[in-house]
Amino acid sequence: MSARLDRAYRDDAIAHLEDTEIDVLVVGGGIVGAGAALDAAARGLNVTLVEARDWAAGTSSRSSKLIHGGLRYLEQLDFALVREALKERGLLLNKIAPHLVHPVSFLFPLQHRVWERAYIGAGVALYDTLGGARAVPMHKHLTRSGALELAPALKDDALTGAIRYYDAQVDDARYVMTLARTAAKHGATVLTRTRVTGLLREGQRVIGATVMDLETGREYNVRARSVISATGVWTDEMNRMTGVDFPFHVRMSKGVHIMVPRERLNMDTGIIMRTEKSVLFVIPWEQHWIIGTTDTDWAFDKDHPAASAADVRYILDHVNTLLKEPLTEDDIVGTYAGLRPLLSGASSDTSKLSREHAVAEPVPGLFVIAGGKYTTYRVMAADVVNAAVEGLGSGVADSVTEHLPLLGAAGYQEMLADIPGVAKDAGLPVQTVEHLLGRYGAVAKDLFELIARDPALRHPIPGAEDYIGAEAVYSATHEGALHLDDILTRRTRISIEVADRGLRAAAAIAELVAPHLGWDAERTGAEVNRYNDRVHAELAANEARDDESANAARLVAAR
Repeated sequence: MSARLDRAYRDDAIAHLEDTEIDVLVVGGGIVGAGAALDAAARGLNVTLVEARDWAAGTSSRSSKLIHGGLRYLEQLDFALVREALKERGLLLNKIAPHLVHPVSFLFPLQHRVWERAYIGAGVALYDTLGGARAVPMHKHLTRSGALELAPALKDDALTGAIRYYDAQVDDARYVMTLARTAAKHGATVLTRTRVTGLLREGQRVIGATVMDLETGREYNVRARSVISATGVWTDEMNRMTGVDFPFHVRMSKGVHIMVPRERLNMDTGIIMRTEKSVLFVIPWEQHWIIGTTDTDWAFDKDHPAASAADVRYILDHVNTLLKEPLTEDDIVGTYAGLRPLLSGASSDTSKLSREHAVAEPVPGLFVIAGGKYTTYRVMAADVVNAAVEGLGSGVADSVTEHLPLLGAAGYQEMLADIPGVAKDAGLPVQTVEHLLGRYGAVAKDLFELIARDPALRHPIPGAEDYIGAEAVYSATHEGALHLDDILTRRTRISIEVADRGLRAAAAIAELVAPHLGWDAERTGAEVNRYNDRVHAELAANEARDDESANAARLVAAR
């Protein structure tokens, strides 16, 4: 099966949506939906995945970009959740996606002598052993001088010592897109810009959904033996389509992150610190630091959560308690806000609501999954597919995704071990090959072929020099990007990694992809203008004092 999600693939898939009844229709192209599509397709089922916007356009592209067990959940004595997550972290690092998931170290500054080191140290020691065989290095206790040697940016009096431990990180949006492509490789039909507008019913039973192609406005009736809703913070909208009350609801909690240049903080490790509400991370990210997150209720637009000036101030105030040279708004090159889909609970504090997931069949034929953590998406996907296939007969295989590497994993380690040789064969600088391997794994060979056919694609993108032209083209020819925003925001991270939020790069990228997406000059200009409007709306939201004002400012360019 092809994993090339180009225009021809999409046109053909749309044309055949109504041909036959499929086994499973998955609604939602975030991490869980894409995971469910792969899980079902790998069992040999006929699967279609529909996503209203782009892969990971919601929560799944706006996380802290960590694959972790949830160290703070140990304090809540949620050992089972931590153990499960750490097992998944090991699978992702070593087998499923070693090209996309990488170890990252954190420093836990200690502010109290004796008792805090013993207390935190015991928790981190448990964290190192709960998930089975170690996938990352063990933690290490450090003196104050040892900690400051690793992180000279910290104030001398901000800590009495520290503990260094390891977790893992991922480009969350790229992971979801790769997951969808892997599902396509295993036979699933995967489509973005396709919104479910209603459920098909036979009596009380759900037998499919009406799906609108948002690129054309045409609707299709997709018949399915089972329908899976993996719609995250939009779960309650699916609830309303059924006309019945669900056994659970989803509450939204907003998490905001800021990006600052790597050279702004002299550190060789990430930082984790406590706040009065949760924890705050300083996470190394290529040439930047990601700093966040917040944890507050959000009651406004779900498609476009906005970071306000109050959110940014909260992050700066907390991180600056540790830093010799305080960060200011002028240091920030990007911000992003995401919504956590939390299962409803009795507590009014969103940080205490359950990150665990739930599966329900509110009406026959419709299976809904909600809650959970990014790290445990594979378990969530297997659970909901298990429920959805119960009525399909005894011939359906068990989940095999524990043993299934994602696209780009096979052959990655061999290429990584011989980067100079790979660079020589590709005729590219070693630095470029390292960059491409870290984003594409072994399918970086596809980009080498693009460059061989058009050597101009080896050049950096003007205004976003960390990326080359081939990456923009590949987004359109293989990765399912349909709009400029898909490329600047999710196939790459240009929208949050450069100070102008990608305004200069937008025109260059639009010119590169226009021939591959069938854009004429008018459409190309419209895409650039739409992206510019989005950037200015988000910057205006960042200046707003509160959530209501930020939401209003962002919706000026609602896309």
